[in-house]
Amino acid sequence: MYKLLMTYDIRPGRESEYFEFVVQEFVPQLTRLGIQPTEAWYTVYGEGVPQILTGGVMQERDALERVLETEEWKTLLGKLLALVSNFNQKIVPARGPFQL
Repeated sequence: MYKLLMTYDIRPGRESEYFEFVVQEFVPQLTRLGIQPTEAWYTVYGEGVPQILTGGVMQERDALERVLETEEWKTLLGKLLALVSNFNQKIVPARGPFQL
């Protein structure tokens, strides 16, 4: 199993729009692309850490990398990037619920 980890901050004033997008479009589209969402962590207090850490898994790393090259993913990511800042992503071997 391999995990796609994404970290970012929600743009100020876009919180409602962000949460609506995640529930109605982002998570369902991830699932359609074959990425199984596993977690979403929201930092309520503290500075210097990403506000959001989220992850999803796929069985094969090559399959996950192929998904990240699709137009569907690029379109979905573009919509997310309009709502967030400081976005980072990486693929790691899945080892549990909270990974950095």
